[in-house]
Amino acid sequence: MNECYELNVAGVTRQLPIIQIAPSLAIASFVILGDCELVTAAAPLLAEKLPQVDYLVTAEAKGIPLVQELSRLLGLPYYIVARKSVKPYMEQPLVDEVNSITTQKTQTLCLDGKDALAIHGKRVALVDDVISTGESLQAIERLVEKAGAQVVARAAILAEGDAAKRDDILFLEPLPLFPL
Repeated sequence: MNECYELNVAGVTRQLPIIQIAPSLAIASFVILGDCELVTAAAPLLAEKLPQVDYLVTAEAKGIPLVQELSRLLGLPYYIVARKSVKPYMEQPLVDEVNSITTQKTQTLCLDGKDALAIHGKRVALVDDVISTGESLQAIERLVEKAGAQVVARAAILAEGDAAKRDDILFLEPLPLFPL
């Protein structure tokens, strides 16, 4: 499949390759890693939609450049990344598992104990590049709630498929799915 989907978001246009991920489903592959132009254009628009927060939390890895730029714009000195595995330096990590549309297998998400302590009792926004089924977002939310934080927003650049119909997420543009 060599088709592309033209995405226009925050004044930036990208040709996204349409990739088959299951026998009856394809997605437009949206990758912000390395796309400084898109991240710096989208982040201010997303920042305007966010309520006041103490921390931004994302999953490793594609949400990292977005939370970096959002944190800078919001004047937040630190953001939290739920890692994909327990690291030797982590003390008392919180762990959850998720099956997302793009990984197609069970994935572990871990919150370092020091990060859990930092967000305890704080207002956090969960941030990702794309929200699709919401499975990854729910896993991060479970970790954050285990840490005792209050989730006050769920945000992404794009809402894919039925996620665009949700009223509990903030996003800039919808992204269609491509049934085969």
